Amino acid sequence: MAPQRRSAPRAAADSGAAERRRPSRNKKDRAPQETPREMWLRTVGLGAGLVLAAFLLWSSLGTEDGVTEVLAHRGEVLAGRFIEVPCSEDYDGHRMFEGCTPRKCGRGVTDIVITREEAQRIRSIAEKGFSLGGSDGGASILDLHSGALSVGKHFVNLYRYFGDKIQNIFSEEDFQLYRDVRQKVQLTIAKAFGISVSSLYLTKPTFFSRMNSSEARTAHDEYWHAHVDKVTYGSFDYTSLLYLSDYLEDFGGGRFVFMEEGANKTVEPRAGRVSFFTSGSENLHRVEKVHWGTRYAITIAFTCNPDHSIEDPAFT
Repeated sequence: MAPQRRSAPRAAADSGAAERRRPSRNKKDRAPQETPREMWLRTVGLGAGLVLAAFLLWSSLGTEDGVTEVLAHRGEVLAGRFIEVPCSEDYDGHRMFEGCTPRKCGRGVTDIVITREEAQRIRSIAEKGFSLGGSDGGASILDLHSGALSVGKHFVNLYRYFGDKIQNIFSEEDFQLYRDVRQKVQLTIAKAFGISVSSLYLTKPTFFSRMNSSEARTAHDEYWHAHVDKVTYGSFDYTSLLYLSDYLEDFGGGRFVFMEEGANKTVEPRAGRVSFFTSGSENLHRVEKVHWGTRYAITIAFTCNPDHSIEDPAFT
């Protein structure tokens, strides 16, 4: 077979063409260099964008409930603030009491019924009670009427569980102060809603609460869910809370929120502040999670039905 002639390597043959196709890199083709001023402006713009993004994130976290209005700031001292709202139909399914069952519904806040000194004294009652126990989670309850006290993941009757030791924890003066405060709150509610104070009866559960940032251990610890008192506790007609610690001084988070579509109203706790409202779904509400510190309050509930009344606790 006759030998075939080999052709020259293609790469070598094409190298000149490739070289001719390579674009030239003269001054006009080079990427423009940023001036120091342009670099500074770009850096400032990026920084401003990051600040804006952080602000928007902070705003969204701070308004996760759609909060648009603070009904009562912690720094205010309110002689009385009242907002009337239309009554719900929740009361229609219960026995009606003329002159007491809510026909005028709303919510109010006052800082002049209970003094800060009284609030400190009544908080000391709660602290003494909670020294005997407390929840493993974020919410602890102390009910001087029934004796219920959070201990771990359960409740005990402190009067039976601790027996005579109770005499060394509380005093008759403690229980008298508790009764005096209850009467002042009851009178405040009666005046605000235009009803006779004698037509209101203390009802259960009326209790101290202590909330902190501990992880929830039971469903009871998940206090932050929205609810309606009249649905949760059928006996409630009027609900009140007496705050025993200060928002942003003693704890963070933990504001009380009246839930309204696009226009929630918040109450910032202040020691001695009384917040009160009719108990139906016209006042759907929740408490924000406590992020740090400890929040103390006492819930005092009233009914128009004497069959659901309870007595003041007695020191025995």
